[in-house]
Amino acid sequence: MKKITKAVIPAAGLGMRMLPIARAVPKEVLPIVDRPAISCLVEEAADSGITDVLIITGRGKTAIEDYFDYSPEYENKLISSGRSDEIPEMRRIAERCNVHFIRQHETKGLGHAIYRARSFVGNVPFMVLYGDDIIFAETPVCRQLMTAYEKYGLAACGVKEVSEELVMKYCTLKADPLGDNMYRVTTMIEKPTREQIYTRLSILGRVLLTPDIFDILENLAPGAGGEIQLTDAMKLLSEAKGMIAVDFEGKRYDLGSKLGFLKANVERASVDPELGEEFRAYLKEFAATL
Repeated sequence: MKKITKAVIPAAGLGMRMLPIARAVPKEVLPIVDRPAISCLVEEAADSGITDVLIITGRGKTAIEDYFDYSPEYENKLISSGRSDEIPEMRRIAERCNVHFIRQHETKGLGHAIYRARSFVGNVPFMVLYGDDIIFAETPVCRQLMTAYEKYGLAACGVKEVSEELVMKYCTLKADPLGDNMYRVTTMIEKPTREQIYTRLSILGRVLLTPDIFDILENLAPGAGGEIQLTDAMKLLSEAKGMIAVDFEGKRYDLGSKLGFLKANVERASVDPELGEEFRAYLKEFAATL
């Protein structure tokens, strides 16, 4: 069984739910306390043993590339200020794994974005981390999906049970329990009607795909919204070979929404080693005024 060392992060979307700030700042670099959201995704991949990450960007997103590079201007300023001991932390994210970039010239859907990664991936299984989904877990969700792949030899997806309203915005899986928080998926529907719902299990932010997904995407017709939907390709893959759903351990934040962004910042700040104690005291004081 081939070891999984590659990951793809699609980050070319416009971030319409984060307007007006998304007009000027890519939503992927909006901060979670003191680091851009996309840094959390790359860290999760690296923590799971990934050595090469491809970030798929679009116009106006060069700030993402800048973050995963050295910063000589800041390093020189730190040295002159007697703070050179902070430089290794500044460089750490650039050195944890190899971060590559490619552009999605037109935003034609998540499936179209993933197809752009074909030459990068080659003929090996790979991880996909959705750019809007930050998940904090004791065991990285990528690693949890790798465990499923190692056990069953099939593509895998991270899932949670959600409300019917959210299922109709996300997807529904036809899935049979395997035990140990895993399910065998035999089909799925993107944005189902209420009558089409199989289960309230929906894919949230992480999938592990085998390279045959690219042949499916190459010949896939546009789906919901007139876009090439990755879920439609995974439906065909699950029907042909099966797929494993993992009810993952961890807490997920939808960073494509303002409320999800605010929740992530409040909750992460409350446990931050530097800020946590003072921030928790502030929250208690503020909550008393509500």
